[in-house]
Amino acid sequence: MPKVKSLETLKNKEFRNLLTGRVFMILAFRMLSTLLGWWVFTLTKDPFSIGLIGLSEVIPAVASAFYAGYIIDMNEKKRLLLTCCFAYLVLIGCLFVPSYLHNYQKISGYHTAYFIYGIVFFTGIARAFIGPLIPTMIPKIVNKESLPNAITLNQATFLTSSVSGHALGGFSIASIGITKTLLVIVLLICASTCFFFFLRKQPSENIKSKNKVLSSIREGLSYIYKTKEILGALCLDMFAVLFGGAVAMIVVYAQDILMVGALKYGLLNAAADIGSACIIITLSIVPLRKNQGKILIAAVAGFGLCIIGFGLSKVYWLSFLFLVLSGMLDGISVVIRGTIVQLKTPDRIRGRVLSVNSIFVMSSNEMGQFESGLFARIFGTVKSVVIGGSLTVCIALATGIMNKKLRNMEY
Repeated sequence: MPKVKSLETLKNKEFRNLLTGRVFMILAFRMLSTLLGWWVFTLTKDPFSIGLIGLSEVIPAVASAFYAGYIIDMNEKKRLLLTCCFAYLVLIGCLFVPSYLHNYQKISGYHTAYFIYGIVFFTGIARAFIGPLIPTMIPKIVNKESLPNAITLNQATFLTSSVSGHALGGFSIASIGITKTLLVIVLLICASTCFFFFLRKQPSENIKSKNKVLSSIREGLSYIYKTKEILGALCLDMFAVLFGGAVAMIVVYAQDILMVGALKYGLLNAAADIGSACIIITLSIVPLRKNQGKILIAAVAGFGLCIIGFGLSKVYWLSFLFLVLSGMLDGISVVIRGTIVQLKTPDRIRGRVLSVNSIFVMSSNEMGQFESGLFARIFGTVKSVVIGGSLTVCIALATGIMNKKLRNMEY
């Protein structure tokens, strides 16, 4: 495959519009995630309440994912993307209600948290669509030679905006408060929608298909099961994220263990994404040429070790460093997995395959958040993080020993 430079890919105006719109969207989503974690824990002072945020989102996201993949494959994608943006605007707008009532009507913290969980539930449905939707649009915008580079650039911009969103979220909470931070989030989604509006339409390749919903979903699942490289990479990443979800407990570490305020909490929340952004930008310049399977397994094991280190640390800068390192290793696995999925998936079933990918990867973040909250209640915060990191290391080692095809995988 000929080498394609990043700048050549960015000359594509359509691709630039998609990336820019996604930057504003991820900024908004990461600010919202930082805000909700701080807000709910401040209201309840219960680590398990943070886990319930993840559970509230993952249930509808997983339940809707298969159908979302079918809808993405069978419909025009630009219109669907704009519809998802509008849905997010409405749902986030609803959060102004508890931010106002709790301050002025003295509603209890737990009642406010329950309202937030309800809104998060509906954002989970929207997420089931928008998570796989943008990646399915990239192969129609860039040519095949530019696709690996476009995927890496997509991940790099995702993580850069994710870092900025977490940090900006912490800064906004500390400086302007919850209500005005929500307003900033709404404005960012509006900006994202404007860039998406200028994209060209992407009609479905399955417009004449007479396949029924269940048979179409089954086709996507069957393809993943038969393609062992995709299945192995997704399973490995899912369990790593599920058990290594220390990020969910960062707000507890910030307030109760490291004793820092909202601004340093926002920076700590961004630490893993800082590491991921650095390594993914590096990989866009110096891509991995061989032994991707072995590198993937080693990266996941190293990720687990970093989570253990973070769990045991009681010093802010050391905790920050462990999270940065964990993000660098996670970034390597993100690039390898994302490239495998895109290169090995035909256009006609891309939406269904990426929807399953969102169940394995995106939704495992929320399940990991719930698992972390549950373990924190049972074992305590520190032990729950250390146990999760240890399980991640064990799973990576077991996968390396048992899955020869994944271990020897190259692309």
